[in-house]
Amino acid sequence: MRTTIILLLQVCLFLSLGGCTEERPSRSFLQSQQQVMLPPRFEDSRLVVGLADPVSMTFAPDGRIFVCEQGGRLRIIQDGKLLPEPFLKLNVDPDGERGLLGVALDPEFPDEPYVYVYYTATSPSEHNRLSRFTANGNRAEEGSERVLLDLEPLGSATNHNGGAVHFGTDGMLYVSVGDNARSSNAQALTNLYGKVLRFDKNGGIPSDNPFFTRAEGNRRSIWALGLRNPFSFAVQPGTGRLFINDVGQSKWEELNEGQAGRNYGWPDTEGPTSETGFSAPLYAYQHNAGEVRGCAIAGGTFYNPSQPQFPAEYVGKYFFADYCEGWIRMFNPQTRTVELFTEGADAPVDLDVGPDGALYYLDRGAGAIHRIRFVAPGQPPTIPTPPASQRVAVGQPVTFTVGATGTPPLSYQWQRDGKDLPGKTSSSLALERAVLGDSGARFRVRVSNSSGSVLSAEAVLTVSQDAPPVATVLSPPEGAIFTAGQAVTFSGRGTDAEDGTLPASAFTWRVDFHHDEHQHPLMPPTSGQTGGTFMPPEVGETSSNVWYRIHLTVKDSQGSTHEVFRDILPRKVKLAFATEPAGLQLTLDGQPQGTPGEVTGVVGVMRTLGVVSPQTVNGVRYVFDHWSDGGAETHDVRTPAADTLYRASFRSETSSSGTGLLAEYFEAPDLTRPRLQRVDPTVDFRWGIVPPDASLAPDLFSVRWSGSVVPKFSETYTFFTVTNDGVRLWVDGKLLIDNWTTHTVAEDSGTIALQAGRIYSLRMEYYENKGTATARLLWSSPSQRKQVIPAESLQPATSSRP
Repeated sequence: MRTTIILLLQVCLFLSLGGCTEERPSRSFLQSQQQVMLPPRFEDSRLVVGLADPVSMTFAPDGRIFVCEQGGRLRIIQDGKLLPEPFLKLNVDPDGERGLLGVALDPEFPDEPYVYVYYTATSPSEHNRLSRFTANGNRAEEGSERVLLDLEPLGSATNHNGGAVHFGTDGMLYVSVGDNARSSNAQALTNLYGKVLRFDKNGGIPSDNPFFTRAEGNRRSIWALGLRNPFSFAVQPGTGRLFINDVGQSKWEELNEGQAGRNYGWPDTEGPTSETGFSAPLYAYQHNAGEVRGCAIAGGTFYNPSQPQFPAEYVGKYFFADYCEGWIRMFNPQTRTVELFTEGADAPVDLDVGPDGALYYLDRGAGAIHRIRFVAPGQPPTIPTPPASQRVAVGQPVTFTVGATGTPPLSYQWQRDGKDLPGKTSSSLALERAVLGDSGARFRVRVSNSSGSVLSAEAVLTVSQDAPPVATVLSPPEGAIFTAGQAVTFSGRGTDAEDGTLPASAFTWRVDFHHDEHQHPLMPPTSGQTGGTFMPPEVGETSSNVWYRIHLTVKDSQGSTHEVFRDILPRKVKLAFATEPAGLQLTLDGQPQGTPGEVTGVVGVMRTLGVVSPQTVNGVRYVFDHWSDGGAETHDVRTPAADTLYRASFRSETSSSGTGLLAEYFEAPDLTRPRLQRVDPTVDFRWGIVPPDASLAPDLFSVRWSGSVVPKFSETYTFFTVTNDGVRLWVDGKLLIDNWTTHTVAEDSGTIALQAGRIYSLRMEYYENKGTATARLLWSSPSQRKQVIPAESLQPATSSRP
């Protein structure tokens, strides 16, 4: 048995006036009765409304809630009321998913009165920024901004910004950053995109960051990588565990455990994986298959309040939400099982646990904050949100809604002018068409349960004779299509029976980008113009199941409004992929693409073509030779206006007689007390807590691999080691890697120019201190993807032992 709570039903002019010029309904303004399903004895109540495009929130110790509005205002809710003046108002770029995105308070707040925010700055060019402000009561001190980090300039894509900001239990500040819709960013230590960053509270970079000695400049702040759009994350009080919600592409949503130096695999892998070198998600769910479905993993929080309000079985669970499906689920970190907690929420984007022990979620669809509480038996009803007075034009529908709490089940009886309305016994009261005789009517509701009843304050309905205005989208015309990178022009008209033709000041435009079953903001609400333009981005979403929805709202002099929209669909083509010889593996936008294969694309959208080289099929080794369009091994293409075939040609190579490297294992970590000698075909070991051989202990041993390596190309090669603990690597007598320290799993690298077919000496030394053991040796070059150095490219040294 689950408790049903009816939420807000807004006044909807669309219903009475026809409203749209396309078939698809707009969830942004067409609100129907929304049901939130909860476990028994839990209740959902709306705390506040009136937020404009809320993105994230955080609690102060005194119960105040700081809320980021995408347009740049940081709002405060105090004692259940939205304060009229913002704490802070920033000049931001609010296009798409940019804007004011994340907020965190100093761990010692308010004694240390610092407020940290992540936002999209506009100068000298658009880029994301991490800043700190000083609080003075409910306002930021004038001129107190201290810029802690300016990220790299953004590309043309307005999505995949990340933006969550939280302090860890170690006192460090963690920041999540999306890949800026360019998947290759996520695997590179030369940029901050697709990462989780770590700073001290003053913006300094801790020297124990995992890539501190390998990266340069502010990239030393990188703490974890291989993420697509880590829109939110949370830190568990007490344990310090950090869970990352990474929004996926077309198939998987991921919940990852954040750990120093981890690589979560994007774009090489997405969803469950066993691929070497990547950390698999704790939990993943699909978009269109499986028992749990969704499209965008959003807010998340651990339920570990100092004074739990929920029953004990909920303590320690991780709550996370899906923005599109509107559910909230619980992940048990101990058993790694998932249970449904809530469904029916409207676009939940953030979750948090308040000092009162209740669970709060940010409802972007209605611009509201909701509170979920456990209600003990015998609690009489209360009405935190009474019905509100409303003004409508004659003939319009109107709905009054009450927000009540108390031990379920709750019953409702609406009254008009003090008299019961027969059959009006739900949490909302709807009038299909208001007439002049309804003007001045007073509406209230009695809420009851087995422990008592309460009567709400009265709401007054005002009905004006003023007819509502009529909005019309003039351009683009119905059936219009778009090409990415080409401007779309829109225009409209507003008329009113009393006011005549409405001026530009009466117009408000908004453009949303729709993808599958969800939407993203593209152009924020813009007023004061009868038309304008927007540019469909060339870089960003690569799916063909997309469209743009142009909304127009006009308002007359009496405050009545009318909203319509116009959809424009994409111009599509077929992109085919093949190889010579047939059946080899390619990559598209960094992800595997089989051949022969075909995808549908949107004209003008940038795509990234790549190959897997070398690759071995049926015992034959193939190396990339050229693309049919003349591009490099990995290169970008603009989706053409006609169906196109892209073919990659490979050449076969005869395998060398390589067999591996001589491996000498020692019982001591300083390469003394030799114990075992053998030939290892590759250096690709994840021993964990199991020793390399039964004759060795699992800790405090060392290994020396020696021999030679033969490259396939005359290019600059990058050699990589992945180890914990110490490692040194020499190639051609040159020390490329020297990290002879005790450390967690870390990747080190060095470069050297090599000639194809030439034999070069190679020696790798490694020691294991304590804990799990890992030792791997990889390489890459402009013509060769990153891979474990294969046995065929290695020759062992001559054994020095009899």
